[in-house]
Amino acid sequence: MKTSTAILTLLTSTVLTHFVSGQELPNTSTATKEHQWLKKFVGEWEVVSEGSAGEGQPVFKGQAVMKSTMLGDLWVVNSSNTKFPGMSVKSIQMIGYDTDKKKYVGIWADSMMNYMWRYEGSVDKSGKKIVLEAEGPSMTGDGNMAKYRDAFEFKDENTILATSEVQGPDGQWKLMMSGTATRRK
Repeated sequence: MKTSTAILTLLTSTVLTHFVSGQELPNTSTATKEHQWLKKFVGEWEVVSEGSAGEGQPVFKGQAVMKSTMLGDLWVVNSSNTKFPGMSVKSIQMIGYDTDKKKYVGIWADSMMNYMWRYEGSVDKSGKKIVLEAEGPSMTGDGNMAKYRDAFEFKDENTILATSEVQGPDGQWKLMMSGTATRRK
């Protein structure tokens, strides 16, 4: 039996046991205004981006379709298929709000690397921009870890400006990639 099937069977059994025995199920999370903010992403977006692997490196351009849905009222799931010259990259990003940490949290995984990025961040004072930071493998290939920052700024309800930055050894943030997402649906 696959692990996921075993977990699903155990979860279903636990829920049914509580239901049959009259016991209450464990508390579930209630969506907050921070969770509601994530609904801005919901829809289908056309994304045009460009970036560079570093100073002196060639600029690359990409085009993507990003589909954003809510997982219940607590998580937004952004899935993309980005086409770069000579390659295609599929990715999934999930963002929610941790009421204990009082921070937005999330993950990123893609078809280019076997590393799952873990985010923490916040929405800025304007209420239009979410900034998420993560630590991950350095893009220099030196085997070290580096700090990264992704931001999504809602210019209006149909336009998102997205940026990705890396923190250099001097502590300064350097732009790696930027793009514009335009709502299709």
